[in-house]
Amino acid sequence: MDSFPFELVSPEKLLVSEEVQHVVVPGSEGEFGVMAHHAPFMTTLKPGVVKVYKTEGGEPEKLFVRGGFADVNAKGLTILADEATPLAEMGVDRIDELIADAEEDLADASTDDDKLKAELRLVRLRETKAVYF
Repeated sequence: MDSFPFELVSPEKLLVSEEVQHVVVPGSEGEFGVMAHHAPFMTTLKPGVVKVYKTEGGEPEKLFVRGGFADVNAKGLTILADEATPLAEMGVDRIDELIADAEEDLADASTDDDKLKAELRLVRLRETKAVYF
């Protein structure tokens, strides 16, 4: 299987920059996988876990992202995350903080659009907690 360049960048730092075999990304319209020679596209991310497969058949490195953008192009995959943390360093306390923030955002939402966005974020964070913590 061919490898391709992958970078995951947060405002704080560059978390990953290497050749990989496969990456599974939590897109806002659902999870998607990227392999070498993937068709180009750009999408937004929902809160969730990026799974990075560095070797064929190996265990993935898992990184929590709070949202952001993914750009798939001829040069590879770049994720620009609002916040990103290796899942092993995340901890249940941090996910609980994010859930509390989302609950507060929902309570403070003044428009239907803001309420819908806050509800979606809250549901996605709760799903992430249920699956990974």
